[in-house]
Amino acid sequence: MGMKSYVTLVTNADYAIGAQALERSLRMVGAQWPLVVLTLYDGPELEALEAAGCTVIPVRPVPVSDDFRRRHSRPEQHRRAPFTKGTKPTFHDPLDNFAKLRLWELEQYETVVFLDADVIVIKNIDRLFEYPEFVAAPNLYETLADFNRLNSGVFVAKPNRRTFDRMLAHLDRPDRFWRRTDQTFLEDFFPDWHGLPYIFNTLQYVWFNLPALWVWERIKVIHYQYEKPWEADHPRRQLLAPVIEVWRHIYEHGVLPERLTPPQETLNERAD
Repeated sequence: MGMKSYVTLVTNADYAIGAQALERSLRMVGAQWPLVVLTLYDGPELEALEAAGCTVIPVRPVPVSDDFRRRHSRPEQHRRAPFTKGTKPTFHDPLDNFAKLRLWELEQYETVVFLDADVIVIKNIDRLFEYPEFVAAPNLYETLADFNRLNSGVFVAKPNRRTFDRMLAHLDRPDRFWRRTDQTFLEDFFPDWHGLPYIFNTLQYVWFNLPALWVWERIKVIHYQYEKPWEADHPRRQLLAPVIEVWRHIYEHGVLPERLTPPQETLNERAD
């Protein structure tokens, strides 16, 4: 049996905080496989991750042209494809996202399950290692049309340098603009991607947009897309308070809160 690992990406001090909560959540659910942290960042939080048993691997940004970097800079990306559904934190740099592709260089692992650093695992997901490449959940958080789009916060991959080389050749082409960076790229590179149930990558906006789908007994992974749960203040902090509390409790105590609050609309429906 080949080696397997969970993998995340840390690009700055904020995502290092997220990675700490992710590691604690994997430990909480008894994950069989360790966490590898790919990092563009060099800070004290990495020592804490190593002390917790993570393998920390420094990586460089993927090699792209100056034109590519200009097209995908934060100002240009927000101008050409503005985020109208939520607020991206100021520490988010779209170019950093492409470093995620470095995981295909990790040929020491037969299979990896990638998890964004703004994700927590609340039920064991080791079964994902038995899935093929390329498996990901839909970008579901508003309407049924979201099922047609991939979300790259959780996916299964088979590291292979030949795949990585093909990705680089596909990535940086004249005037190509990846609207949602690595997410749009992976959807294009793997057009026949296999769809996981949304419970393996439950986006936090499901809480208020599609509350009937927020069933604690079934959800395995929560993904804090847009605003981050460790931000001191953000526009949806009150709206998402019960979901943020789950992240905070795992980060601080390594366990789930004793009580998980259902969405208000779901409570009303049950009352009927």
